Amino acid sequence: MDKSSLIGLVIGLGCLGFVLFEVSHGHFEMFFSMEGLLMVGGGSVSVTFMAMPMEKMKQVPGYVKRFLFNKSMPTIEVIKLMQQMSEKARRDGILSLESDIAKIPEPFLAAGLKMAVDGNAPEVIESTLRLELAAMADRHKAGKKFFDLIKLYGPGYGLVGTLVGQVGMFGQLATADIGKLGGALAVAVVATMYGAIVANAIAGPIGDKLGLRSAEEMLNREMMLQGILSIQAGENPRSTLDKMLAFIPGPMRTKFAA
Repeated sequence: MDKSSLIGLVIGLGCLGFVLFEVSHGHFEMFFSMEGLLMVGGGSVSVTFMAMPMEKMKQVPGYVKRFLFNKSMPTIEVIKLMQQMSEKARRDGILSLESDIAKIPEPFLAAGLKMAVDGNAPEVIESTLRLELAAMADRHKAGKKFFDLIKLYGPGYGLVGTLVGQVGMFGQLATADIGKLGGALAVAVVATMYGAIVANAIAGPIGDKLGLRSAEEMLNREMMLQGILSIQAGENPRSTLDKMLAFIPGPMRTKFAA
């Protein structure tokens, strides 16, 4: 599991739980409203179904899994692996990499090296891998879009729930029933709270994390692509390494050199 995601969840839930306990003195049921839950939860989900095709909606569990578990290779590991492949290809020839392809954990890199070993032209390798990069970017964009929609419309449905609760409260003014007025007001306030929590504590952070991971993976695969082309061209391993290091900031280059 991704450590930063887990730490964020624990801190957020802990702070929210503590505040709710202090305010309610342990009576958490005062924060529950079925009407508000249906309005914000059901409304937000309905928006995603209206805005996205069913094929993308079926991939929602994968989006959540990607938020909690990050299986992509770290940038430093990509650089080390490409350096090893470059040195071996320069020393023993590019055909010597064929035995290592099956052991590479990254399918994108394995596919690119296989095309290079098979003798495909550099432009063919580059165009094929860039098509795969474009397809991956589209998949990642859909995952972020799902949570961006909830972030955008969740508070809106919370506002709708608030307005509905206020209408109900005004409708009860003639009865002067404090209990009914309080219940309608609670629906109004709780709906807004649900919308704010959904947008700022759930959908927003998940969408932002998916966006960052997408950018990191695109960068890593661009590094792999340049490394594959460098290896196929028979360039010096040092030149290949310099190309890899050009993708990372200065402090990381110093750390890698150390």
